[in-house]
Amino acid sequence: MRYRTIGTTPATRREVSVLSLGAMLFGSVTDEATSFAILDRFVEAGGTFIDTSGNYAFWTDGSQGGHSEELLGRWRRSRGVGREIVIATKVGGRPLAPGTSYTDNAEGLSAKVIRESAERSMERMGLDRIDVLYSHIEDPRTPVEETVEGFAALVAEGLVGMLGVSNHAAWRVERARALAKQRGLPGYEILQYAHSYLRPRLDMPDALFRDGNLGTAGPDLLTYLREERELVLVAYSPLLSGRYTRTDKEFPPDFRHPGVDARLAKVREIAAETGATVNQVVLAWQMGHEVPIVPLAGASSVAQLEENLAAVDLELTPEQRAALDATH
Repeated sequence: MRYRTIGTTPATRREVSVLSLGAMLFGSVTDEATSFAILDRFVEAGGTFIDTSGNYAFWTDGSQGGHSEELLGRWRRSRGVGREIVIATKVGGRPLAPGTSYTDNAEGLSAKVIRESAERSMERMGLDRIDVLYSHIEDPRTPVEETVEGFAALVAEGLVGMLGVSNHAAWRVERARALAKQRGLPGYEILQYAHSYLRPRLDMPDALFRDGNLGTAGPDLLTYLREERELVLVAYSPLLSGRYTRTDKEFPPDFRHPGVDARLAKVREIAAETGATVNQVVLAWQMGHEVPIVPLAGASSVAQLEENLAAVDLELTPEQRAALDATH
């Protein structure tokens, strides 16, 4: 395993594995025995960065979520896992009532909700401190000042290490970070967005989320990351839920354009050159990107995890990387 530093200050920096394991479906779609086996193998391979959320996976049974965190808590207790494993979770996207959606009935980002959600996550996972706490989705109803102060209070009390933000417009991220800096408060240090080698059209509304609240790390956000070099992008859905290789899964409408065909052909060509799988090339391309990127890849079996882990040791040549980047 290789490792990368995340965090912008000496007090918060942590060394984490260059590959993060997504636990979104653990304890729901992925049964406990399989989830434990995947987690055990990830740690055995040197993995130290695991991602979850307090609302995972509410959509599987019409609940408010909590399945993933509860499973991670059982796994931590049964294995004696401590601070050596960095666990990131999220607040703000939990449905307020069972059977509702986080796009129109989310808990939001008030100071009260931030504290209650963080405490609930710590209890589920058996933690006395959350390593990374993300603001999961935008909450236009709550003043940004309240959100910034709510997160900062948890950091000041030692209940949270680093702060992150996911699925917010780049201008909202900058506004919150600028306000935190102005007031001498901790701000967002890690950004989590959908990002992969294949790129969606940007002239279509995001098919998954309402009002453009959630979605892809587009040019504006990538430009922001190039300017703010201390920030790290945690890239979720790097393998597009298997669509690089699975013929039974169609691409969504925003991925149906000639650029996808050209890039898909190129990544397959590089995979053939290297003797690696297409998925491994995609993950290796992200890990060596000019913008600091930690791919966040889920797995529903140990075999899938093994494929992802092998990408850590795949070194693309400068020529291969240039060919991938130049394809449009």
